[in-house]
Amino acid sequence: MKPPYEITSEMLRLTSSISEKIGEVKSAKLIKPPTELRKRNRIKSIQSSLEIEGNTLTIEQITDLINNKRVLAPQKDIIEVKNAIELYSKLNEFNAYELDSLCRAHGILMNTLIENAGQFRRTAVGIIKGNNITHVAPPGDIVFTLMKDLFDYLKNDKDILLIKSCVFHYEFEFIHPFSDGNGRMGRLWQTVILKDYSPVFEYLSIESLIKERQQDYYEILGRSDNQENSTGFIEFMLEIINIALEDLLKTQNHTITSTDRISIFKNFIGSELFTRQDYLRHNKEISTATASRDLKEAVENEIIEKTGEKRLTKYRYKN
Repeated sequence: MKPPYEITSEMLRLTSSISEKIGEVKSAKLIKPPTELRKRNRIKSIQSSLEIEGNTLTIEQITDLINNKRVLAPQKDIIEVKNAIELYSKLNEFNAYELDSLCRAHGILMNTLIENAGQFRRTAVGIIKGNNITHVAPPGDIVFTLMKDLFDYLKNDKDILLIKSCVFHYEFEFIHPFSDGNGRMGRLWQTVILKDYSPVFEYLSIESLIKERQQDYYEILGRSDNQENSTGFIEFMLEIINIALEDLLKTQNHTITSTDRISIFKNFIGSELFTRQDYLRHNKEISTATASRDLKEAVENEIIEKTGEKRLTKYRYKN
């Protein structure tokens, strides 16, 4: 069955705005943002998603862990962060449409934290906020069937992927398929889905915007539960995505390094042969001398290979 929700004029307005911004992102060559910005956003994503669930580590402490520095913090919090760092580093290894892929991701996220990491729960579970039970999840014996149906919807429904990613996020939280780690996984898997819509989503920190509006996030989840459809939650998440892209576009004046230019051009040219002139046409803002330096550096670093000399020189990216 298709999950219950309605397509509203607000959803259409937001999806149109998001599509326009992705077009601007492509024009500004920010599909793969500058290296430092990508690293910073990745750390913000990890810290924000974990902080929502009570983890105490700061952005600075997570940066230290990434750089193999010693951090003083509760051991459980350190393990959560190390698991999340590993998981986010493997985003490109996961198939958004495969149930087994999601379970493998959960196994990495919750490794050594729970006994049944990567396996669906078989028992009843409820969500408690303070002294109140805010959500009673479906029985454990139907979790697999519900998740299979959800993945069938994701793969086969004709609605646009932007909307389906939000529906998946809500329905995942409603089903609560694992004994722990569901909030982190729901947010992560929406990113995995969105990455299929545009590669820019790999490096957007949607989680940090959710953290900023954490109270609204939980309220809209509860309201959607009460209304028995995800319409409000879809609108909320589309707004978050729209803001994330807006924030990215504000960074377009940041300095792009030669490494960034070489990396971005690979996404454009793939494995085809190209000349310095091809590289210049794609990077109109740089001089011929800068293009030559970029290519020379990439050859020395064995990122690309060079054939021919002078006017006959051609390049190709190594696999």
